[in-house]
Amino acid sequence: MNIYQPLKQHESCFVDLRGLRTHLHCWGPENAPLLVMVHGWMDVGASYQFVVDALKNDYRVVAPDWRGFGLSEWPVADGAPGIRSYWFPDYLADLDALLDHFSPTQPVNLVGHSMGGNIAMMYAGVRPQRIRSVVNLEGFGMLDSSAEKAPKRYGNWLDEIKAPKQLRTYGSLEAVARRLQKTNHRLSDEKAMYLAQFWSKVDNDGYSLLGDAAHKIMNPIGYRLAEAQACWRNIAAPVLHVEAKQTEAGLWLSRAGEPVDFDAFRTRFDCVPKWESVIVDNAGHMVHHDQPEVLAQLIESHIEKG
Repeated sequence: MNIYQPLKQHESCFVDLRGLRTHLHCWGPENAPLLVMVHGWMDVGASYQFVVDALKNDYRVVAPDWRGFGLSEWPVADGAPGIRSYWFPDYLADLDALLDHFSPTQPVNLVGHSMGGNIAMMYAGVRPQRIRSVVNLEGFGMLDSSAEKAPKRYGNWLDEIKAPKQLRTYGSLEAVARRLQKTNHRLSDEKAMYLAQFWSKVDNDGYSLLGDAAHKIMNPIGYRLAEAQACWRNIAAPVLHVEAKQTEAGLWLSRAGEPVDFDAFRTRFDCVPKWESVIVDNAGHMVHHDQPEVLAQLIESHIEKG
């Protein structure tokens, strides 16, 4: 397979965020306006390369690998006893530390995809003075978790932490690329190969994915929609929600065991004060891979309006 050749070269750097060595993809001049882009679950900061290449204006783009993903450290070192845990509030605190490092006094433009979109939305409501604008890519949140489900949820979690999760290894970089294309059939060979080199590393068994398998352990704490909406109501910045027309999100939510009326589901965002939504055609959940040029234009237009 050929490999995608980026138009804008990234810098790979590390900063200490709350005691964890955190890897960052950075693009653009350091004195340019700051644009922070945070990735989703089982992804890496390099995922935004195609969007960065399509940006018309100069930005200092900073895209971290969340804790336990990519080249960022895991909360507990290899070989230490116990199962690593990843709690949603830690992502908020990591983002807070990131902004303290890069923009301690000025509000920033924030883009987040999927899990990163959910983090961006929550953070923008918790720290409204820190955020200038938000672009939420396919960050829908999850189904509200009723109290009656708590016993089963905690029981399932207790079972899962007794049997550590594993991520499979692959025989070649091409095999990793094909794995990415299995998740997103729209991803070209060239882009899949480009992402595969940041999504995996070579070890004695082949190519292993750059992610902690502990991320696959279910969260014992249910999703509280009322709490999320209380934060969303507090967002001062304008929010652009980008949804892919061919999104798989409704299907994933239905697989959770509850049929979802996705039109009704979207009304949860009616509480956001400055809310705008747009649907991008010919794109699935990985909209930043499928339509990077369209997305770059939407991001820049939203920043300019803010």
